[in-house]
Amino acid sequence: MRWSKVLNVVSCHAEGEVGNVVTGGVFDIPGSTMFEKMMYLEESRDELRKLCLFEPRGSANQSVNFILPPTDPRAQMGYVIAESTEYPAMSGSNTMCVATVLLETGILPMTEPVTELLLEAPAGLIKVRCECSRGKVTKVEFTNQPAFANHLDKVVEIEGLGSIVVDVGYGGMTYVLVDAQNLGFSITPDEARDLCELGQTIKAAAAEQLSSPHPLNPLIKGITQTEFVLPLRRENGVLMSRNTVIVSPGRCDRSPCGTGTSARLAVMHAKGQIGVGEKFVHESIIGSVFESRIESVTQLGSYPAVVPIVSGQAWISAMSQVGIDPSDRFQTGFTLSDTWLEAVDDKLIKSRL
Repeated sequence: MRWSKVLNVVSCHAEGEVGNVVTGGVFDIPGSTMFEKMMYLEESRDELRKLCLFEPRGSANQSVNFILPPTDPRAQMGYVIAESTEYPAMSGSNTMCVATVLLETGILPMTEPVTELLLEAPAGLIKVRCECSRGKVTKVEFTNQPAFANHLDKVVEIEGLGSIVVDVGYGGMTYVLVDAQNLGFSITPDEARDLCELGQTIKAAAAEQLSSPHPLNPLIKGITQTEFVLPLRRENGVLMSRNTVIVSPGRCDRSPCGTGTSARLAVMHAKGQIGVGEKFVHESIIGSVFESRIESVTQLGSYPAVVPIVSGQAWISAMSQVGIDPSDRFQTGFTLSDTWLEAVDDKLIKSRL
């Protein structure tokens, strides 16, 4: 056997959402910031994402994180997140996976009972607090970059469905938030395929009808995610809700989604539904949970914003090497519409976002 490329990969998931971590084989990427490194990967080295996520080595329900040297001297490590069809500036579940892998594999030293890290994501510096016991990271709490509401209670026209009222919020990615109950959904596992198909339709319509630029970085994409939410409820005095995020090319986030939770916190705060410091528990379609709260309020350009804190747990499930045999006809993989929903070509998938 002779491989022309080898990556060391630690398989990991955060509350059910797979966020594998490449710990070797990608030593550094050009760029003076982590955002520039992300753009370089997307524009010039996208074969690395395909190698890790496309079939036959990967699948549509996975993300991958490339560990890189930080560009900010305050950070201990940097990372770029790659999903099925895009490179997000930030991801909460992936951040939990990265922190867990860094500590549990010994790349960064673990201190019990708490290890504090400062990581550099494309979105900026992310403060991470890890609770640790007997060599295991039992909880990852991260302070996100500011989140804000782009639009509140806007009407979007959906072909075949009519008019629906939505909110739009940014929490590291930009989400169109939709009341699932009004559309007849309870966000249960048996509804996943219908939620995905409708979510992709809503996402495309909202992106076309509601301009949602980031106030400080025009290169951050507008709406690329649909977040179906159920009404808020209180249990034993704690504010709770259930959600599912539809990740392109059309599948449910298995976790409660960290950046989706951040975006929802921003929308909730803008509507007067939650105060600073109040606990909010977000539940996923499979029943896993993230706990969250708003640490403080701030301003992001012309937008009132909040600083979210989100916590959950991640687990390492495997360690492996991924490689390319020079004779393999599928060196950077392939996609099929039976699983990837929209297209057999990733460029076509991107064109439809």
